[in-house]
Amino acid sequence: MELESRDMGKDRLSAAELDALIGDRDYKLFLNTRNELYRERNMKEHPPSRAEAVKMMAAEPNLIRRPIVIRGKNIHVGWDEEALKKFVK
Repeated sequence: MELESRDMGKDRLSAAELDALIGDRDYKLFLNTRNELYRERNMKEHPPSRAEAVKMMAAEPNLIRRPIVIRGKNIHVGWDEEALKKFVK
């Protein structure tokens, strides 16, 4: 399998790119629950709106859960070794 890698710290995703990437999916799945901003703002109990979340993720790339693996129209977000193995088969 051929992979394309992007360093989101150096080459950040724009709000428009994030919005397109998330598409119809639940944007909350893309929020990194281990991120300090996520915890400080208690986003689990008080999630931001989609527009606010996209804006925050564009400004603070560490708020984006990783890795994001895209295969065709399918996307896998977050580290789960077993799920990733199945996803790339």
